[in-house]
Amino acid sequence: MSHNTASKQAILAALGQSSINQLNQKPDLSGLKSSALLQADLINRFEKGLASVTGELVYPDDDNSFDLLKGNVAQLISQGMQVISLVDGIQGNQLMPMQPHELKHIDYAIIQARFAVAENGAIWVDSEQLNGINTNTHRVLPFICENLIMVLNKDNIVATMHDAPEKMHLHAGDFGTFIAGPSKTADIEQALVVGAHGAFSLKVYLI
Repeated sequence: MSHNTASKQAILAALGQSSINQLNQKPDLSGLKSSALLQADLINRFEKGLASVTGELVYPDDDNSFDLLKGNVAQLISQGMQVISLVDGIQGNQLMPMQPHELKHIDYAIIQARFAVAENGAIWVDSEQLNGINTNTHRVLPFICENLIMVLNKDNIVATMHDAPEKMHLHAGDFGTFIAGPSKTADIEQALVVGAHGAFSLKVYLI
């Protein structure tokens, strides 16, 4: 047996004895499950998770986020911003076009979120939140707008990604994705650049 063959056999034998092939008890995640945490804890964790991915949570003390959003959108429109809203009760000044390329001038898109994950600030959106319409135009809206605003019910925050699958309801052909903050890249001179592609900012209004 050659030296190379012997070395190969020794490596394979060592891998065969490694812990990866042994049955290990799964970690206990019950303390991190949403059911084990108070709503206030989930909100605080989500705010930190969202901040870690360069997002911003808007949640005033008077619990009046929806009216605050309506006022902020009216102000944006008065400043000449182009706004599309897919949220009932929030009126934009632009309608959804037929082609995705016609969205290139949109300054703000407002979309309802189905749920969010506290540990990392990820937000789930699917076809139902995009007006129940499964077209390329609706799918591209969260990523082609300059700024993204999302509306999230405070009861729809889960603790970890382990909880997330229970909240996903996709049928064949449906669209669904996690959005975790605005776009980011750090491959240019080792400097983090936000908004180089996709949305430049993300705000989440908690209602």
